[in-house]
Amino acid sequence: MPLVVVSDLTKTYLLGQTAVPALRGVTLAIDRGEFVAVMGSSGSGKSTLMNLLGCLDAPSSGSYHLAGQDVLRLSSNKLAAVRNTSIGFVFQQFNLLARATALENVELPMVYAGLGRRERRRRARNALAQVGLSDRGHHRPSQLSGGQQQRVAIARALVNQPLLLLADEPTGALDSVTSEEIMAFLVRLNEGGLTVIVVTHDAEVARYARRVIHFKDGRVVSDDLNQHIRAAA
Repeated sequence: MPLVVVSDLTKTYLLGQTAVPALRGVTLAIDRGEFVAVMGSSGSGKSTLMNLLGCLDAPSSGSYHLAGQDVLRLSSNKLAAVRNTSIGFVFQQFNLLARATALENVELPMVYAGLGRRERRRRARNALAQVGLSDRGHHRPSQLSGGQQQRVAIARALVNQPLLLLADEPTGALDSVTSEEIMAFLVRLNEGGLTVIVVTHDAEVARYARRVIHFKDGRVVSDDLNQHIRAAA
């Protein structure tokens, strides 16, 4: 069974009295362990799809199953639990708490999950070690480089051992060398079995994925295997 299955998914926003369709009947399936890049220009629907897959928004119509579970039928509490434990998020601007240390930022999803302080601290340290930042746990975001901040964000996304990692323009705020480091790290996570979906407008970023889906005007216009996968450094 695929990890992600969406069928005839639509999303329409109301701007005043005007209906603006963002997704127009999207159907696709993503298997466990895939590395998928979702591409498209601004307004193509790719970020809307990301928000729906991440349970950050609800579709206007259609269905969404995650690991066999009908997400759209879940109560708000169960939906919050799915977001916190089954899905990891990585964003372009890192979304770290400025006054919290790296360790405290990584602990945040576990606070929402109700874990005790000792277990939170143990898992957070392990997650920071996984991204090579064992010695930066007590640094605040302002004391870290952009690449280090993004690695803290990845550690936070991994700390609850999610089924799915969603990365929205994860290299958009980084220089080219650091971007390559972050993408290589995502490749290694995928090689370890994690399902990764990256939303990007950057063809160089998409080259790391095994499958590339292109959106235009709220529809899937192509869905192909990558014949020239870029090797992680």
